[in-house]
Amino acid sequence: MRATLRWAHSDLRSHRGEALFLVLATAGIVASLLLATALFGYATNPWQRVFTQARGAHVWLHTDRAADTGRLAALDGVQSVAGPYPTASATVAVRGTRASVELRGTAERPDVGRPLLTAGHWLDAGDPDGVVLETRLARALLAQPGDTLILPGTPRTLTVLGIADSPERRYRPGEQPGLVWAPPAAVPEPGGQVIGLRLTDPGETDYAVQRAVTVLGAGAIGQVSTWEQARAEAQGDNRLLGQVLGLFGLGALLAAGLAVHGAIGTRIRGHLRDISVLKAIGFTPGQVVRVFLLQHLAYALLGAVAAAALTQALGSRVPGRLGDAVGVWQGLPGHAVALFVVPACVVLFIGATTGLAAWRAGRVPPVPLPRPAGAQGGGLSGAARRVLGLPGLRVPVGARVRGRGARGPGVRGSDGAGAPGADASPGVRALEVRVPPALVLGWHKAFARRPRSLATVARLTLPLLLIVVAMSAWTTIDRFHSRPEQIGLPTALTVRVDAGADERGTRALLERDPGVAAAYPGVEVAALVPGQTATIALRGLGTRADPYPYALAEGRRAHGPDEAVAGQGLLDLLEVEVGDWVRMTVGDRPQILHIVGRSIEPENAGRVISTSLDTLRENDPRLEPALYQLRLHTGADPDEVAGRLTEAGHGRLDVHAVANPADGLSPLRGVVLGLVAVLALVGLIELLTAIGGTVRESEGDLLALKAIGLSPRQITGITVTATACTALAAVLLATVLGLPLAHWLIDAQGASSGIGAGIARSPSPVLLVVVGAGAVLGAAALAAVPSARAARRRLADTLSAVA
Repeated sequence: MRATLRWAHSDLRSHRGEALFLVLATAGIVASLLLATALFGYATNPWQRVFTQARGAHVWLHTDRAADTGRLAALDGVQSVAGPYPTASATVAVRGTRASVELRGTAERPDVGRPLLTAGHWLDAGDPDGVVLETRLARALLAQPGDTLILPGTPRTLTVLGIADSPERRYRPGEQPGLVWAPPAAVPEPGGQVIGLRLTDPGETDYAVQRAVTVLGAGAIGQVSTWEQARAEAQGDNRLLGQVLGLFGLGALLAAGLAVHGAIGTRIRGHLRDISVLKAIGFTPGQVVRVFLLQHLAYALLGAVAAAALTQALGSRVPGRLGDAVGVWQGLPGHAVALFVVPACVVLFIGATTGLAAWRAGRVPPVPLPRPAGAQGGGLSGAARRVLGLPGLRVPVGARVRGRGARGPGVRGSDGAGAPGADASPGVRALEVRVPPALVLGWHKAFARRPRSLATVARLTLPLLLIVVAMSAWTTIDRFHSRPEQIGLPTALTVRVDAGADERGTRALLERDPGVAAAYPGVEVAALVPGQTATIALRGLGTRADPYPYALAEGRRAHGPDEAVAGQGLLDLLEVEVGDWVRMTVGDRPQILHIVGRSIEPENAGRVISTSLDTLRENDPRLEPALYQLRLHTGADPDEVAGRLTEAGHGRLDVHAVANPADGLSPLRGVVLGLVAVLALVGLIELLTAIGGTVRESEGDLLALKAIGLSPRQITGITVTATACTALAAVLLATVLGLPLAHWLIDAQGASSGIGAGIARSPSPVLLVVVGAGAVLGAAALAAVPSARAARRRLADTLSAVA
């Protein structure tokens, strides 16, 4: 055991840098996987906790006032109901901030869908104007218990009594109204009612919705929302961040395992004599294997423990969503198990890859076998032999080359009897192109032993490939901010108007603002899909004379009557394709549309079908615009424009900025940078391994290279060229494979989220060239120092190494 420890200690002293990089890479991988676990837990468990404690309803049905909702409690599969509660749409304002809300008249605190108070108290019968706000709405309004809410256009005011969590769909400005619980007296003129159904089997949600619509009638249903939609909105971008961290963490783990495997294989080839001595003095094959295995397991264990300790101690202090996620995750029941299992799995994986490579060390014979006389990769090519002093590389030149004045520098002609070009056809000469020997021999050294060379290139390609994918993700996020019109966000502001507002006057008011380039009138209604299992968003935006500029990923724009474009989420929900006709129901009116294109829809999970306002008016001539989408001039500040429009509207306009999905992905930038750093460490480990192996293999060639007249600088150039060629091959392969892979991954994520494929963007060619050139030049710089040291070794040291 003492000899084993002494040998391991000696090996550590000679490979300190490699050991440090392996520890840091392992720590980065474990931290990435732990953060991914935290984000998954943060995305799922808070909403699930609220849903469980509140005994949330699996289905919420918004109906008209005449609907007989009492019959729903007798449906098969319905365990209990919440309501019905009278509802009314309204707009509230506090300290200049406005929000669209749904006032829900609630006499008593519900048993199903029970709001969980986080501040203040529940409704008081003695305060008819007291209300309780949903948490997300209160956060948007910056409202606290005791604040007074104004209802613009009316003399009424409401007092905030409390704030509560709810498992229902969240408030989203311009998309989903916020939820306000109020006494029935505060809803004197309800526009409808809402009832919640808690099911015995949540998996039968679609069937329950279908039965409910059948009982009440399609004309009585205004909107249907389910627990699955609420959960997906609550998880939101946190789940995507977790998926990114998990994907890159597993990729980095695979790259690290392959790098460790290659490092041990290279070190075994460089320590054949030492291993033979160990066996000669009594080491068994198992002991030799354990030397390498325990050594690298110690490195991996140190990195894993450090990452787990830092994540546990400092993870919750990270600013932003990552810190919040770690703080919530640390309070979940499975936190301690994950904190142990994730690092343990990483260490075991690295141990498995280490064991496969160390097994080769156990098979080394006690007496070293002589090396074969010929190189395994074959001899030099004809061009290489000519560069090293044999006849030069022949290039046929036409008869136009006359005299020595036509020869450029570094080119030597040959003619006359017995010359290399004497047997050439008349009028043709042979030229010797002087290629530096270091370039030719370096290329030969990099790719002569094909199995080993291909393995090195493959191991170096994997981290570079993941870096290319990470760069593509970064570029796609940047495109959401810099060119939002290309990903389905051609407008910057949404303006909602009160019912009965004059269309011409409102549009003229909006387009008078100097920052507004165009105002597109529109309306959005909920429509029942065929089968009556869910509701979708039916939008009429723009007119045929002034069409709305949709971002299309497939098909064409909707120009003719009954033509529409749809999001990927709707196509998946209805199982239709571009070119199909779909039928939906708006109230008691059927609407039949021809899908002629697929638009990129970042809202409502892509469950949106859009046509022109003129098309919807053909089915309902009384339809008036309820909102306007504003496209701003380049350089216009949306906040300033919104402020001017709000002031000009005198309380009649509700102006909101269009939500950009990339706003919630801001933490992904830091995640991408961290992952690139981890992957760079893994690539550096593999690069140092390749350089070390090349330098060791060059020791046996030093005598021959010096004998043919190569200087130490030229010998150094051979190793530098071999390393640069290997890095260049890996960079080219990573670029060729990484760009299509990145497009596929990003588009697959977009399709699964309902936005749709077509959002992926590749990094600019300049950035790819800069990163690739940096990787090649960095590899050459790293190889320069050890190769120069080896080229200047004394003759006695070289003879000892060869022996």
